[in-house]
Amino acid sequence: MKNKTVLVTGGTGFVGGHLVEELIKLGANVIVVDINLDKKSYLYTEKLDQKATVIHLDMCDYNKLLKLIEEYKVEFIFHLAAQALVEVAYHNPKQTLENNIVSTINILEAVRINPTIKGLVVASSDKSYGKLNKDKYIETDPLSGDHPYDTSKSATDLITTTYCKTYGIPAVVTRFGNIYGEGDLNFSRIIPGIMTSIISNKPLDIRSDGTFIRDYLYVKDVVAGYILLAQNIDTVRGQAFNFGSNDTLSVLDLLTQIEKTLGKKVQKNILNQAKNEIPYQSLDYSKIKKEIGWEPKETVSSTAERVWRWYKKLNR
Repeated sequence: MKNKTVLVTGGTGFVGGHLVEELIKLGANVIVVDINLDKKSYLYTEKLDQKATVIHLDMCDYNKLLKLIEEYKVEFIFHLAAQALVEVAYHNPKQTLENNIVSTINILEAVRINPTIKGLVVASSDKSYGKLNKDKYIETDPLSGDHPYDTSKSATDLITTTYCKTYGIPAVVTRFGNIYGEGDLNFSRIIPGIMTSIISNKPLDIRSDGTFIRDYLYVKDVVAGYILLAQNIDTVRGQAFNFGSNDTLSVLDLLTQIEKTLGKKVQKNILNQAKNEIPYQSLDYSKIKKEIGWEPKETVSSTAERVWRWYKKLNR
């Protein structure tokens, strides 16, 4: 990545900020585009905006996106921009579907007509699989999202694969479970919610019944995987890869683990109001481990204290 011009869409988002941080460390010339330039985001609180070019841009505006890519002579793209919340998608399906699908088409089309672009990493999700009745999802399982957010991610995967197979573009798809870490400002998510409850000494509202099971994957492990895929784009192009975790936990087990690690108790209110959520999802990551050597290095236990300290600093 050194001296490469790299575009990160959704770069002021939670994962995007960490990706920008690592790309800057590697010596890349980073261009960030986002529709929401939140000054509280990781990109700004860590002053990464001072080391990158940050541009306000709606990814659904194809002409402006194409002009930017050509003007800066972009060589690699990480496409993270999306409406990423299941609950928001439930209440606003049109905006979610339009944003997530159209933005992906625009990026893929820009790559198709710009042969100077050497690689594109597209962020999808475990939700693209929909509800499969099995313990571990693998990359060859069908994509069967049947609710707005899930379907937007199934479509993202399928459209990316279409461009890869039809036009031979150098793209790769990533699917992952629940990402957590410093900088996540979506407090409806469980780990930001837990940390806030501990810091404020207020009860935690659990949207589900507490038994829903997910992989919990630390953000810097995700970033390491993204960059490794880009560095090996000639080998992995046209494929999809799961990013899995060794922390496959129910919400209540996750809470217990964080309480034990931090030595703190959390009062909880189990609301049991979750709509359209998938009861159990876990990803098999043996493919990416075998092909390019990626595997998660961190766990909830190894990261809980540093994540808690970040939220504590945020709430001063």
